[in-house]
Amino acid sequence: MEIVLHRLSNVVLPSKKVKDADSLYRSRLKNKDDRARGQAILAEAQAHYNAMYSFRKDRDRNKRYNYGDQWGDVICVDGKKMTEEEYIRSQGNVPLKTNLIRRLVKNVMGAYNSESLEPTCIARDRDEQSLAKTMNDLLHYNMELNRMTKMYGAAMEEFLIGGMPVHRKWHGWRNNREDCWTDAVQPNNFIIDSNMRDVRMWDCSFVGEIHDISYEELTEKLVKTPEDYERISEIYKYARDAAPVYTTWEEFGYNRDFVNTDFLIPKDETRCRVIEVWRKESKPRYRCHDWNTGDFYKIEIEDYETMVVAQNAMRMEMAHRNGIPMEEVPFIEAEWFVDAYWYKYLLSPLGDILYEGETEFEHKSHPYVFIAYPFIDGEIHSFVSDVIDQQRYTNRLITLNDWVIRASAKGLLLIPDDCIPKDMSPEEFADTWAKFNGVVVYTPSKTGAVPQQVASNSTNVGIHEMLSLQLKFFEDISGVNAALQGRAGFAGESGQHAQIMAQNAATSLVSLFNRFNEFVREGAYKDVKNIQQFYDEKTIYNIAGNKSEDISKLSDAEFDFSIVQSQNTEIAKANANQFILGLLQQQAISLEQALEVAKDLPYADALLQSIRTQTQQMQDGQVPEGVSPELMQRAQNEAQLRANPQAMAMLNKAVSTQEEKVA
Repeated sequence: MEIVLHRLSNVVLPSKKVKDADSLYRSRLKNKDDRARGQAILAEAQAHYNAMYSFRKDRDRNKRYNYGDQWGDVICVDGKKMTEEEYIRSQGNVPLKTNLIRRLVKNVMGAYNSESLEPTCIARDRDEQSLAKTMNDLLHYNMELNRMTKMYGAAMEEFLIGGMPVHRKWHGWRNNREDCWTDAVQPNNFIIDSNMRDVRMWDCSFVGEIHDISYEELTEKLVKTPEDYERISEIYKYARDAAPVYTTWEEFGYNRDFVNTDFLIPKDETRCRVIEVWRKESKPRYRCHDWNTGDFYKIEIEDYETMVVAQNAMRMEMAHRNGIPMEEVPFIEAEWFVDAYWYKYLLSPLGDILYEGETEFEHKSHPYVFIAYPFIDGEIHSFVSDVIDQQRYTNRLITLNDWVIRASAKGLLLIPDDCIPKDMSPEEFADTWAKFNGVVVYTPSKTGAVPQQVASNSTNVGIHEMLSLQLKFFEDISGVNAALQGRAGFAGESGQHAQIMAQNAATSLVSLFNRFNEFVREGAYKDVKNIQQFYDEKTIYNIAGNKSEDISKLSDAEFDFSIVQSQNTEIAKANANQFILGLLQQQAISLEQALEVAKDLPYADALLQSIRTQTQQMQDGQVPEGVSPELMQRAQNEAQLRANPQAMAMLNKAVSTQEEKVA
């Protein structure tokens, strides 16, 4: 009986099952048209958005307390809802406050900024360290381009107040320049998977963002053909034709009703609402392992014949020609599986799919970077929320103390009515009593009673002790005590003891800073992946120069990231320069090498160029010129300005040695 050989794809993977495993195919089959499919995605996005209501509400409350609106909580009095401020004023009192939370946030931000941390690339392959140095330069260039120092400062403030900073990494045109950009995302417009429970966010399968943009910006981003413009203008014709809505300056940026913002309709009807959704879809693919190169990769079902079957047949033929045994042939192994991948949708509020497609990024993920703290059971509790109760009680004690002082007797005059002269009214008597050198002539009463002044000291009722206790609680709960705030300790305290106390105080914030560093590290990872994808060799040369043997390998290199002390601080630069000058003094390196790696020496480039010119002149058989007096004077002035006599002496010696070698 003859054996019939079937194709593997027909045996293992019938076409009907292939289509059923494709989530996009099932979605299109279930919904009659694209609008119905878009509306189903919108319904899922709205469900996740509504699940974040508590987060938006808590963030709004934390933000109010941080910026001084600390009597805005709504209470119910006799069946009537009002804010605490309205209730206090209705009682004839003044709602006083002292903002301790704002000071706390500033102190924590200052403690983090003082560490001067930045992400650094580390090549996984030790042979690619030169590529890591080049990528480091590209990463820091991109961070400077996006003003990431300011962005991370704002993100840290958002992290302390709301508990979840969000950045968006993308590539495109901005300000007539094409590059990789970072945008801060308003957390109230952000949508995340409500089913997430992993503290690392690795189980996220749905993210999105609500955009309210102008009609001109919308057409700029989405319109590629006249047909696209006609479709967009029809969908957003009301926003295109609506008159501008003018608001007062008092409302600018201070809309307190965003917690109940409608998911589909923007507040300003002239803005075009676009809901961006990134969702994990699934489809069957092949997971391949090439034993010849050691690479792992994925291919589409339709590419199986050409990329696996044909390649294996070619290798079998090559092995037969070269006499390689069949068991020694490094075939490509392919395994069928259902792949989960990120898919992007841009939707109108009516469900129109403005754009859809698989992620365009090489990192194969969505463009967002976000972190939540502490994220226990899917809940987000910010740093500020821990001390709100202490802030409220402090405000109550201050208001109570003010009420007691105003209600107590201060200089009250008690006058027996028979002591007031007949020709004088009580008001005139009181005015004369209060006058400087005033004299009141009256006839003593038969009872012998005289006017007397009462001053009641009724403020010492324990309020000051309670205030001190609450302030102590405030520091204990937050972990930001006097030492971390830089306040003076006890009399005669040594500097070493104060430094130790500040370090001990900072340990309470280590977990907070480490979590935020994860946010920075994830952002750096996506920045590097975007740089590898979108920067061509010419761009890399212009930014970092030719610092590696083969720039073309940069796009395939894999990097790890660590958060280290920035080398751009004055202390780090001074230490690096001192180390370099020490090596130069020991003649372990040449002057040219020292000038190449020196940190922020204004004269270094000119001096290095002069030395290289001398070397070239010698190679050409010319008489070299010495170092110009002007350049030498600049170097000496720079060394004097840096108040480093040793550096100046070593520099003079190095230049003299170089001149002797040239001579």
